[in-house]
Amino acid sequence: MTRRELLADVIGSVAFLLIQWAVVGLLPAQVFMVLLFNLLFLAHPVSRRLAVALLPFVAFEICYDWMRLYPNYKVNPIDIYGLYATELSLFGVVSEGVTMIPGEYFMQHHSALADLLAGFFYLCWVPGPMALGLWLLYKGEARWYLRFALCFLFVNFLGFAGYYLHPAAPPWYALQFGFEPDFSTPGNVAGLGRFDELIGVPVFQSIYVNNSNIFAAIPSLHAAYMLVATVYAVLSRRSWPLIAACTFITIGIWCTAVYSCHHYIVDVVLGIFTALIGIYFFESLLMRWPAFRRFVDRYTHFISGAEK
Repeated sequence: MTRRELLADVIGSVAFLLIQWAVVGLLPAQVFMVLLFNLLFLAHPVSRRLAVALLPFVAFEICYDWMRLYPNYKVNPIDIYGLYATELSLFGVVSEGVTMIPGEYFMQHHSALADLLAGFFYLCWVPGPMALGLWLLYKGEARWYLRFALCFLFVNFLGFAGYYLHPAAPPWYALQFGFEPDFSTPGNVAGLGRFDELIGVPVFQSIYVNNSNIFAAIPSLHAAYMLVATVYAVLSRRSWPLIAACTFITIGIWCTAVYSCHHYIVDVVLGIFTALIGIYFFESLLMRWPAFRRFVDRYTHFISGAEK
């Protein structure tokens, strides 16, 4: 490790923690993230390259959390009723003579098996893409890993822009609180609470209690993440069993988003389009921009250990 690398690590870590504490507030997850990054960065040259390789995922977490600085509902009005009415007209389900949105139907008609599967699927929304990335690194595919990780970050930026262009409430909010915005409403596990009850551990409760913004349903990035992973599993020519597993988890997450009442079908469809549009523009524009390609080349050389 050079003195310059060590200095960059120390300054970056301290600056992040100070800004996080002063502007947003320190959360245990952020402190753990910094400690883990420094442990990897300082322990060994191999773990240092891993820490640097994971920076796109670190940047994703920071950007998501820092949306608290200026919430999207201060930029544009929140869509609550319009989205609910659209879902009802396009995908309404008739049950006992009453037309309801799919999420409301599943709140009344669910099973323990479906609840367990839903919980396991939804727990894969970020760990799944990260697992694929680590597998690519393990197989020596540093460049494919980096293309995937940077595209994952790019899709996030597109999704975050969508949050600000069209703030929207999830279906559970409309069903529980009506069509008027209440900015003090905390995050809600909705149908995923049934998973917590089944296993006796508040897994999703601990996740959603720190939700940075409940009015960020469009597009559904839950629907986008594993789709990005699946596409890059295909592009990098992974084995068919791995591609099939990614596809299965992707579809499972799409279904869970609606089943758990966390997203409308409209949200999921827009999340799918966000992923596909992001991949297209990343590969056809960014990867063909000489300056960006040089950046990717240098980054690839470092994390692959080729840089002297």
